[in-house]
Amino acid sequence: MKNKNTDWLEHELSDARSVESFLSENKTELKNQTLSEHLEWLLTEKGLNKAEVIEKSGLDKVYAYHIFAGRKKSSRNRILSLALAMELSPDETQHLLYYAGVEQLYVRNSWDSVIWYALENKMSVVEVNLLLDKLGEDKLLQ
Repeated sequence: MKNKNTDWLEHELSDARSVESFLSENKTELKNQTLSEHLEWLLTEKGLNKAEVIEKSGLDKVYAYHIFAGRKKSSRNRILSLALAMELSPDETQHLLYYAGVEQLYVRNSWDSVIWYALENKMSVVEVNLLLDKLGEDKLLQ
């Protein structure tokens, strides 16, 4: 059976007889992961190499490995750098930001719109920083 998308789950929850029945009927659909677990799941799901992702992210290697291990809480910009390095879609990035416990992208914000565009167009961290600089926005990584 194909996984249900979030919109469908929201619809089911709205129509549920009780929260208990919703939870029982959808237990395989619900994810209670840590950021570390979600990052590892993404690596596996996308067939990515952790070392290559970290290299492409532009993050300090030791710091990035700590993020993957769950030993460091990270900033939104660092999580976005990982998302770009993993070539995540905007939707996948929103989920990653959720698991990181940071604010999701909001396209009414010009900086966030640039990041969303970059995700859609599979831009690298270096390309994003150049674009942000060109547009007079703060860089992703300083």
